[in-house]
Amino acid sequence: MTEGAGVRAGELPEDLTAAEAGMWQAFRNGTVYDLSSGDAVEDDPHGGHPWGEERTVRARMVCWLLLDGPPALAGRVSSLKLIGVQVSGSLDLAGGTVVPYVEMRRCRFEQDVLLPEARFTTLRMVDCSVPRLEAARVHTEGDLHLPRCRFHHGIRLTDAQIGTDLMLNQAIVHRDHSGRSVAADGLTVGQDLQAELLESHGELSLRAATVGVSLSLRGARLSNPYERLALNAPQLTVERSLYLTPAGVGAQAMSGMTPAQGTRIQRFACEGGIRLDDGRFGDAVDFERARFTLTDDQELSLRRVQTPELRFLGEQPARGRVVLSGAKVVNLMDRAEAWPGPGRLHMGGFAYENLVPRGPFPLAERLDWVAAATAEYNPEPYERLAAVLRAGGEDEDAREVLLAKQRRHRESLPMAAKLWGYAQDWTVAYGYRPGRAAVWMAVLWAAGSLAFARAGHPPMKRGEHPEWNPTLFTLDLLLPVIDLGQVGFWQLRGGWQWLAAAMILLGWILATTVAAGATRLLRRN
Repeated sequence: MTEGAGVRAGELPEDLTAAEAGMWQAFRNGTVYDLSSGDAVEDDPHGGHPWGEERTVRARMVCWLLLDGPPALAGRVSSLKLIGVQVSGSLDLAGGTVVPYVEMRRCRFEQDVLLPEARFTTLRMVDCSVPRLEAARVHTEGDLHLPRCRFHHGIRLTDAQIGTDLMLNQAIVHRDHSGRSVAADGLTVGQDLQAELLESHGELSLRAATVGVSLSLRGARLSNPYERLALNAPQLTVERSLYLTPAGVGAQAMSGMTPAQGTRIQRFACEGGIRLDDGRFGDAVDFERARFTLTDDQELSLRRVQTPELRFLGEQPARGRVVLSGAKVVNLMDRAEAWPGPGRLHMGGFAYENLVPRGPFPLAERLDWVAAATAEYNPEPYERLAAVLRAGGEDEDAREVLLAKQRRHRESLPMAAKLWGYAQDWTVAYGYRPGRAAVWMAVLWAAGSLAFARAGHPPMKRGEHPEWNPTLFTLDLLLPVIDLGQVGFWQLRGGWQWLAAAMILLGWILATTVAAGATRLLRRN
């Protein structure tokens, strides 16, 4: 009988070690093969305690079982379930099809795990020590679970297709030779991508990745201070929500629910830039209590992002920029203290339909928010804010925003236009406070009436003049175009002539500014 025929019949190969023979039998039986000693320190796969031959199996034998293993015992389903096992050599399943269920817990791999273009039903590696996971274009019908694993030289999941969930909770991933911790460009995940409490030392790259439900980075810590980006995910598509929010450390850590009282909270923290440009998110992008540590040339970039809700509720970054240019959201939920100061916020073309402030966010601070985003005068952010306020029934606040826009514009004008702008502001507030015109008119009318009541006023022609009325005379001076039949019948001399001329000039200025304001209001409506 040949060796292959013997294996297919269920016989043990002759060159197996004792540890491998036990693994072989457990595979046929579908049971867990546990080589742990029971000592927590000795069994720690990430510790320095050596594991001897009694706990070591060759990677070649693991591949043999998974690719061309013996049949299951009667009434059993063959599967590979290892605990506390050391795998020597490189586990190379590249291009293979693995049908049995695979689960490895607290195992130690001496060399890289190579899975490019391999196909699995479900693969779970939990709390394992792995030099590097190379799994470009890997395909799983079910889950790929890698929680609490430590990868010393990164993970590659480029163009991988995960049927249900990808789990990286509490994993620790160090950078590879190219500076990436996780290279997962083009990744497709059927349901959730969970990377809660992940520690990433390098660039986490998810360019053009697609997640069927939600992407959770709750409590994750991303660190890449030496390069520009810690999270590089342009054109990311998430059907539900992206969470960069706190997580509870302990029993509640993975639940995504409110942690129980007394549970320690770990915020999402990122040391390095974040790029989410052109992303599409079906429900929300949530930055609740997120912490960003940026250098002057790093950004939190959300260019052209589209999402129903943006929850910008993190800590204000002390340095770097926040860029929302071209982004489109329905609800903007934010805090006043979350936004950076002038020169570090860019919102050109940022469109939002509703403002949902969390905590106090008075209009004066909202205007500072717009001013911080416009180093040079740009009317679009002011007009967007005014439109949103008006749609919410806050017409008075909308007028204040448009008035602030005109005042900001005035500062960029030449001196003559600037002086005319001040005149419009003082008189009718650029038309946004029309009641001020009536006040000015009443003040000038009353002052002129009192003054001209004491003026000498000989008639131009005797018998051809109306009865002297200083009140009507003043009003006739102030109202351009309209003739009340008083001006032109009386001779004023000296200072009274200058006062009449001043009244005519002030009347024209007042009428012109009222007309300009009315035109602006009509154009806006």
